[in-house]
Amino acid sequence: MTDTFRALAAPLIIAGAMALAACEPEQAPSLDQPPAPPASPQDVFWANLCGLTGQAFEGRIVANRDDYAPADAGPDPFEGRQLVVHFRDCSDEEIRAPFHVGDDRSRTWVFTRTETGLRLKHDHRHEDGTDDEVTMYGGDTAEPGTPNLQAFPVDQYSIDLFERVGLTRSVTNVWVVGVEPGEAYTYSLQRPGREFTVRFDLTRPLDELPPQPWGDE
Repeated sequence: MTDTFRALAAPLIIAGAMALAACEPEQAPSLDQPPAPPASPQDVFWANLCGLTGQAFEGRIVANRDDYAPADAGPDPFEGRQLVVHFRDCSDEEIRAPFHVGDDRSRTWVFTRTETGLRLKHDHRHEDGTDDEVTMYGGDTAEPGTPNLQAFPVDQYSIDLFERVGLTRSVTNVWVVGVEPGEAYTYSLQRPGREFTVRFDLTRPLDELPPQPWGDE
């Protein structure tokens, strides 16, 4: 009940109470509202991410295992490069966090809400801003998770995409995102035989924000 509504309703409530006092002196109308339901783990997780908006943090690889990588796979694109996450935008419905790998500004993590939970997508762009062939893959939460950890199993759109471009090992991907306010933000890709995890130090926000991701200039 808003303050304006309380002010308008008060005279009517008082008059009604006086009329009823003779027959029911112990009863009085209550203006109390029922307590708000507690925030869900996903609501708290969302708020924790939004609390980082406008800040950027450097990360380091804490796990990078691939049991099935071909011998001629070449150098890892993440090893030995500066890794930075920038929490650029947050609203009630969407969070965008570009993930910069050295000078490569092609990646943005996109969190959105669904009717049943949360969704994580990977927006991949070329330097000219056009979509990469493999983009907007990800998944939806299947469980409530916790305020500090959410898991996103691969969705059907992504499975179809991976199969179409020959990335068949990715059809069992699960992405796990963690946020410990004031401590760390973690992003992890997991599947049988593969784990890639980056941990970002939230205690040391960068003094200078990175450039805009490709496609957002």
